[in-house]
Amino acid sequence: MFLRPPRRSAGPPCSSTYDRAARASAAVVIGEYSTSFGWATRLLHEPVRTHVRSIYALVRVADELVDDDRQPWSRAHRAALLDGLQAETHRALETGGSANLVVHAFALTSAEHGIGRDLVDPFFDSMRADLSVQVHDPQSLSGYLYGSAEVVGLMCLRVFVDGDQRRYDALAPGARRLGAAFQKVNFLRDLCDDQQVLGRTYFPGVDLTTFTDTERDLLLDDIDADLAAAAAVIPQLPPSSRCAVHCAHALFAELSQRLRRTPAEQIARERVRVPDRVKAQLVARSLVAAR
Repeated sequence: MFLRPPRRSAGPPCSSTYDRAARASAAVVIGEYSTSFGWATRLLHEPVRTHVRSIYALVRVADELVDDDRQPWSRAHRAALLDGLQAETHRALETGGSANLVVHAFALTSAEHGIGRDLVDPFFDSMRADLSVQVHDPQSLSGYLYGSAEVVGLMCLRVFVDGDQRRYDALAPGARRLGAAFQKVNFLRDLCDDQQVLGRTYFPGVDLTTFTDTERDLLLDDIDADLAAAAAVIPQLPPSSRCAVHCAHALFAELSQRLRRTPAEQIARERVRVPDRVKAQLVARSLVAAR
């Protein structure tokens, strides 16, 4: 069953100069901020790559409005900027266009792949929570993970399946767990900055001053269960996205393994990274595995 006839072109649909400029602006945003994500998106086929970059550019802009500590903005100003971005996104979903190039690029992808407010609004709700919730409990963390990460995975899945509702329904649980795993790995990796710089505690009960190896392993056991569930469905993705998602999974699985080998006291004071040399090796392996 298809939501609409699948498009079979090899690149983005015919578009105006403004559309092309909007998509190019999204690519610039990703180029400035991307790390592991940037490595993986290079493996996406077109037009999937362009659409995914358009999704992530909007996500990144919203995240920076909330988190960029080098800006002199007050919390109230950040909230107003975020509200404005959400309102502009709503208008673009309704009209198909925006004077904001990143929002316009997102609207183009949304119109083609059926991404609506049911996925957009939970994302903005989670971004807004970063301005008001300093310490999460299990319930608020679950809602935050859904809005900040799982719905982004579902947006990308809309692009990956290109209108195939049956495939979307089958793969959606795996997409949600992969998004949650990525976000929880980020939380653990950024534990120090989140608590000391941003004043946020995402994992309930986790304190930098008392963080132990046992707590680390419990968090990673949960993350690795999500990664395993996601890995089981990656082979069912279309060829246009399978290799890239496999690569992204491999990069975060590597980071999870490195975190498990790192003493908790070290995680509590510095950021654990995957060296570029290792990232390149994982990308190469993903290319081989996809053949």
